[in-house]
Amino acid sequence: MTALIPRRVRGLASLAEALLTPHGMDRYLELVDPMLVRREIRGLVTAVRKQTPDSVTLTVRPSRAWPGFTAGQYVRLQVEIDGVRRTRCYSPCGSQYDGELEFTVKEQGLVSGHLNRTIGVGSVVNLSTPDGGFTLPAERPDRVLLIAGGSGITPVLAMARTLADERHPGEIVFVQYSNGPADALYRTELAELAARHPGLRVVHAYTHSKGGDLNGFFSPEHLSRVAPWFRDAEAFVCGPQPLMDAVREHLGERVHTEEFTPPALTFDTANAEGQVRFKRSGRECANSGKPLLEQAEEAGLSPEHGCRMGICFSCTQLKTAGRVRNARTGEVSGDEDEEIQLCISVPVGDVEIDA
Repeated sequence: MTALIPRRVRGLASLAEALLTPHGMDRYLELVDPMLVRREIRGLVTAVRKQTPDSVTLTVRPSRAWPGFTAGQYVRLQVEIDGVRRTRCYSPCGSQYDGELEFTVKEQGLVSGHLNRTIGVGSVVNLSTPDGGFTLPAERPDRVLLIAGGSGITPVLAMARTLADERHPGEIVFVQYSNGPADALYRTELAELAARHPGLRVVHAYTHSKGGDLNGFFSPEHLSRVAPWFRDAEAFVCGPQPLMDAVREHLGERVHTEEFTPPALTFDTANAEGQVRFKRSGRECANSGKPLLEQAEEAGLSPEHGCRMGICFSCTQLKTAGRVRNARTGEVSGDEDEEIQLCISVPVGDVEIDA
């Protein structure tokens, strides 16, 4: 009899779902508590703090649908701004063994600005399943070199915290590049982590200020001073592109960075038809067949964007009318008031964008 109970419960849930169509059970559950929904991953903001004037740190308790993450991965976080769902990718910066998620967000761009100025304790956000290959290998290296610049600290800090929770027996050097001490995110937490884990050494490098353990931008001499064994280490780097390029040039194939491989995209510019209208700005142009991000820029607009390849979701905008083709998948969609990614969306005839 006990073996039949799970099947019976599943059957009752399916029956309830059918009876509650067209909206489905989640539509009613979220009226009681948004965290009860089953088909989406939600996160409840349980703490908000300011580390620097231009950043916010959010502690988020995920719903039961959350599958967990691997240190270094990123999550698509979605919020509603002026009635429109907006999406941006952020890397959790806590240990992968923590029950809650922690995000630190610099105040730049639409979604990041909203999180800095508007989100408070009790707010609910949507989360995606984690993604990304910027992770530690399953067999942890004996010597680990972690290098972060600015807000790129988040996935690297997740790695450090995870290794500390695992009581990693090898050597870890964590080099943080920032303008100066006032901009050094997680300075106190890193000191506490190093005090708790004897194998971890934290090094602060100031690029625009004196008084750091290192001063100036990255150079090979920096590694020789703080990690003389660096040629035998695996290095994990996240930060501004010049920093990642400089480290890669010096360390070669032993460097791991969050790199996205551009997908193969094709555009039919010869047979493009229709007009593209950018509603809020009043700009309008003939459809060139290029992605909407490029057409917006050619029209004199400066939409927020990041990867330009459909991964980071920085360039999402509301399509209020018309049809677009996803240049990655080939899928054509024509729903009104649909959120699209400008960098990989190509107009199919007349299109209007709320930009």
